[in-house]
Amino acid sequence: MFTAVLLAAPTRCNLDPALVESLRNAWGGGDAIWLSPDEAAEFTLTVMPENFWEVWETCQSMGVDLVIVPSEGRRKKILLADMDSTMIQQECINELADEAGVGARVKDITARAMNGELDFDGALRERVGLLKGLPESVIGKVLAERITMMPGGKTLLATMKAHGAYAALVSGGFTAFTARVAIELGFDENRANTLLVVDGELTGEVGLPILGKQAKVDALEEITARLNLGEADVIAVGDGANDLGMLTRAGMGVALHAKTSVAAQCNVRINFGDLTALLFVQGYAKADFVF
Repeated sequence: MFTAVLLAAPTRCNLDPALVESLRNAWGGGDAIWLSPDEAAEFTLTVMPENFWEVWETCQSMGVDLVIVPSEGRRKKILLADMDSTMIQQECINELADEAGVGARVKDITARAMNGELDFDGALRERVGLLKGLPESVIGKVLAERITMMPGGKTLLATMKAHGAYAALVSGGFTAFTARVAIELGFDENRANTLLVVDGELTGEVGLPILGKQAKVDALEEITARLNLGEADVIAVGDGANDLGMLTRAGMGVALHAKTSVAAQCNVRINFGDLTALLFVQGYAKADFVF
């Protein structure tokens, strides 16, 4: 058994009941259940439709996300989340680079790395090298003035944790940022790279070992083993190439506003919704949300 979920951006709430009904009828689905009026609806299916991706494309043109997931085990017990451009709206290293006057160069490297065009470790070393000599105090300035949370993040964490889930922030970014973001959003733990500092200035080097794509997979394996759970119990969310390992291994891997090359390898793609979409795809109604 499968469940089809249709989602609109919460800022638009433009999910047309006629679309839900026509799709349900075309696919022979069960009765439509509205998880949130004009925003999210679902219905059950006995088989995966052969024309799913064609219909998905049509829904995308209407500003609607369409997801089909197995009905059994939808509510996950572990959340593994990327940070940059996922739980926050920025790439931290790009913001630091702007302060260092090398913003354009670093943004180009970041974009290519997140698209999978560059080796993550090498790209990280190169970008951090360009920050050499930047005062450590700039990190606090960037956190205070440039970093904003992705909409829906606090609600996602609060709701899943209220139902007993464990949440881990696993980032290819830096502990100076993940520590603050983890506290603000309510993560149980955070993992990231360390910017090395000497005499109050960034050295241009990153602590070893570098946490890249494999580190996120390692986190998935270690946390599930520690909690005596399986990979099927995990919902993972990210947007970059270094997230693909955990996204493809998790029971539910969500590409959130992801790079095209990344989304192409994920079955659950959220392009219009915010982080609360991860609750809807797990079967939570808006009435269940913890704000």
